[in-house]
Amino acid sequence: MIPRRRFLQAAAASAAASAAAVTLPAAPAQAATREPKGTITDLGPASVASPLGNAEFVGDVLYLGSRGLAPNVVGAWDLAQDRVTAHFDIPTGVGIWAMCKVGTDVYVGTHSRSDLYKIDTLTGRTTLLAQYPDPYIWTMAASPDGKVYLGTSQPGRVLEYDPATGATRDLGQPAPGEAYVRSIQADDTHVYAGVGANAHLIAIDRRTGDKRELLPAEVADRDWVSSMAISDTHVAGGMNSLAELLVVDKADPAAYKVVKATAPGEKYVVSVLIHDGWVYFAGRPSGTFYRYEIATGAYEVLGVPFPEAQTVRILEHGGRVYGVQEPGIFVYDPATGDLAYVSHVQKGFRAAPEEPMSVHCDGERVYVGGKGGCDLHDLATGQVTRLPIPGEPKTIMTAGTTTYLGVYTQAALYSHRAGDPEAKLLLRTGHNQDRPKDLVHDRLTGLIVMSTQPEPGHQNGALDVYDPRTGRVDTYRPVVERQTVFSLAARLGTVYLGTSTQEGLGSPPVTSTARLAAFDLRTREVRWEVEPVAGAKAVTSLKHGALALYGITDAGVLFEYDPLRRKVTRTLKVCDRGGDLVLAGRHAYTGDEDAIYEIDLVRLTSRKLVEGLASDWFGGGSRLNIDPSRKALYALKGRNLIRVAL
Repeated sequence: MIPRRRFLQAAAASAAASAAAVTLPAAPAQAATREPKGTITDLGPASVASPLGNAEFVGDVLYLGSRGLAPNVVGAWDLAQDRVTAHFDIPTGVGIWAMCKVGTDVYVGTHSRSDLYKIDTLTGRTTLLAQYPDPYIWTMAASPDGKVYLGTSQPGRVLEYDPATGATRDLGQPAPGEAYVRSIQADDTHVYAGVGANAHLIAIDRRTGDKRELLPAEVADRDWVSSMAISDTHVAGGMNSLAELLVVDKADPAAYKVVKATAPGEKYVVSVLIHDGWVYFAGRPSGTFYRYEIATGAYEVLGVPFPEAQTVRILEHGGRVYGVQEPGIFVYDPATGDLAYVSHVQKGFRAAPEEPMSVHCDGERVYVGGKGGCDLHDLATGQVTRLPIPGEPKTIMTAGTTTYLGVYTQAALYSHRAGDPEAKLLLRTGHNQDRPKDLVHDRLTGLIVMSTQPEPGHQNGALDVYDPRTGRVDTYRPVVERQTVFSLAARLGTVYLGTSTQEGLGSPPVTSTARLAAFDLRTREVRWEVEPVAGAKAVTSLKHGALALYGITDAGVLFEYDPLRRKVTRTLKVCDRGGDLVLAGRHAYTGDEDAIYEIDLVRLTSRKLVEGLASDWFGGGSRLNIDPSRKALYALKGRNLIRVAL
């Protein structure tokens, strides 16, 4: 195992290189007089990163695909020169999850949009080959005869692209009704598709299209076969959510082995490689690297290349095993047992502004959450530093001198104090939860409350109640039956819950309307539930004013709720898509992708405060946060962080 400190140093070095790639403006000098309301100050790129989504070897060059950049790129790391010698722009899609090769050509699949590209590594030409209606191309593999197979969502289907003709053949849904094909491989006769959110491992006859289930009955109740590798004789699949490796004999599928990844708390097997009689695989959330020998059943824990990092691809080259992770690449030598780590940014991989996921101001700095951590913008100096965190900070809040961060995956809660180089892991929710939705602090009880969305395919979101004085956490699931708690507001021992009808991603909602509920932090019971706005799919944000509770829905409808009379007293259509809601005295503020709206809470009218933002948040939508002084808002213009004077 490589010491944790070494990897934190590698992460810091990558972050420093990322920051150096972009010129950041100094913070504006504090004006002697108050700026006019609506004045925008550009604070530079909100979050600069270089997260990786996949990779492929051609000769001695490792082609690395990015996620979340604009444009995304494939960088060519030439091992002989030990540097990235070229970048190839991939102009569409928000990320590269899928890559494979045919000869010397590299094929790249994007998501949101789902486009297929070819990079001719001999000429350096990049060509858009095909576009598909599916939101995601999750996975790709090439067959020995040069066909390219794609696994998509939603729905989960398999496509065959023929480079010789440019034609696409639809092989349909390997498991009808399932939303995701997350892993795929192909040999001379069959395509093997790993399916979720209810696990299947399907062999599809390439000639006839006939389908056969290979998943043993013993593991038929698992969630996913989310990663896969094949050899001439075996199929190896990584399964969720018990972190198991399935090894199936192609000739006799009844001859199989299930191998449990043994790191504490392990839930996912995220990447698999069969090489030289061994199955190499990586787990999450621990980041542990394992191997299993097919012939003998020998099992080894090889180390933790980077704590809690996701391994998106494992490849073999020159007798060594390469693990591609969001923050870099680990290299394992089976001959010596050496395990090394490489920063792709230090090798010259392009760093660029990414799509941020969250924004929060503690009064002195602004946290901007992205892939693998937060960029911290010091408001006094303009300096930007990187706070590395394994995962994606989705929601951030400060209570006193401590900032709390809800992190995807594993629905984890971290804490951070200004000046500390690292964030501290406080808890992982468990209970089949993976995506934090909101955080709130109740001043009366001192408790921190986090709401979470279940893993894809699972039911019922959860509510974590964390006591920072004792470290105790209590998890309540379900809170509001068959819904996810999307937004929170706390007042005098009561947490108000705004819900979403969406449970785990990929699961059709079973309820029709989002609810507003009151959860008593002393009795730990839901006191009441109402449906505040007919037909609303989500209450995206909640805030409590002096006399009333205010919420906004996914369709941009603001509602005012009187907790004493337990009724909605007024509503206002503000915009077409609801985002975050913040309060400042008699005004509230919310935003969509293009504008920030000021709402007069007395007259219940709204106006555009600023517009033309074209904000580029991860997953769409909009985020908005307010300075504790109530003198400024923080949002995005494009991918730049902006301050809006109040």
